[in-house]
Amino acid sequence: MRSEILYPGAFPMVRVELAAGEHIKAESGAMVASSPTIDIESKMEGGFLGALSRKLLTGEKFFFQTLRASRGPGEVLLAPTVPGEIIVLELDGVNEYMVQKDGFLAGADSVAIESKMQSLTRGLMGGEGFFLLKIGGKGTLILNSFGAIHKVELKPDQEYIVDNSHLVAWSSTTSYNIEKAASGWVASFTSGEGFVCRFRGPGVVYIQSRNPGSFGAWVRQFIPVSE
Repeated sequence: MRSEILYPGAFPMVRVELAAGEHIKAESGAMVASSPTIDIESKMEGGFLGALSRKLLTGEKFFFQTLRASRGPGEVLLAPTVPGEIIVLELDGVNEYMVQKDGFLAGADSVAIESKMQSLTRGLMGGEGFFLLKIGGKGTLILNSFGAIHKVELKPDQEYIVDNSHLVAWSSTTSYNIEKAASGWVASFTSGEGFVCRFRGPGVVYIQSRNPGSFGAWVRQFIPVSE
């Protein structure tokens, strides 16, 4: 498969070219258009129990789309639900990524997706809940964000602090701890930051420029409240 990001910026799409017989999996509802040679199927990644755990534990959709070039080569256009950037990563079969629950857009069939449980402390404080997506295997992985994506490359033992709500994905070679944004509890919450992740390299961290929770709060102020 070959992929190309179209209209980079706030409202991108990704074009995926498939050879005859090739197929990819994508987030349910991600397809915008396709060649007539492409068939769409529903698939439960990891079987029924794997799909059920993702749905109940991470909030991800129960089914993925399987897009298959059944009758010859063709292309598929995919787009995320929210405005933001798309990045394409090539997995080498060794390195894995932890991905926030809304970050997966599509991937080669050889890409493996599973739910990863965080510790109790991380789940309560992390903003993403107790479960994240652990994505590995070999092949193309396509992620999306809310807002622009910024890549941070960390050297061994180099640290970097990220607001939890701005996380998209990070390589499994990094370690991280969740801590208060400021020295005291009151200062942490009155600053508007709450909790942050302190990452330690080596590895890569992808962050998004917009905070979904803050955006939702901004929108709600304009919604009339019925009495």
